Amino acid sequence: MSTAVSQLRFDGAALRRFVIMGVSGCGKSSVGSALAARLAGIYVDGDDLHPAANVAKMSAGIPLTDADRWPWLDKIGQCLALADDTALIGCSALKRIYRDRIREVVGAPVSFIHLAGSRETILKRLQARRDHFMPPALLDSQFAALEPPGTDEQAIAVDIDQPLDQVVAAILIALEETQS
Repeated sequence: MSTAVSQLRFDGAALRRFVIMGVSGCGKSSVGSALAARLAGIYVDGDDLHPAANVAKMSAGIPLTDADRWPWLDKIGQCLALADDTALIGCSALKRIYRDRIREVVGAPVSFIHLAGSRETILKRLQARRDHFMPPALLDSQFAALEPPGTDEQAIAVDIDQPLDQVVAAILIALEETQS
């Protein structure tokens, strides 16, 4: 297996609902869109589902609380639950309780693809990004909250310190391995 992919655990069933997860700036939107195209699925940017109050808070450099996140996580789960086909959604899903909440709302298996990278790599990406409400100043709060998926979760982790096409290829290889 590629060293860029860390296999955690998947059930053998066909997987149709994916959350592309990780801290802000890890590439959820780029990877999610590219992966959806390869899987003939749809991609939804979870940032578009944030309530206006959450966007305002983050824009002001204030980290979200768990209470701020619950309605947003419910929307993420509802979006996945309503999908008729392969669906991918970008969502930080930083803590296990957030991933559990999404799974509970969906009421069906959800697979998590953790886009993992160093603070330095992600900070460079955040500093280069324009027209996004999430300021680089909140990156440390994201890493502090991050609980990578455990081996008992249906998840894979992929190193993002490589070109986009290689990240997507590594994910596809890991997903294929879970189906065999």
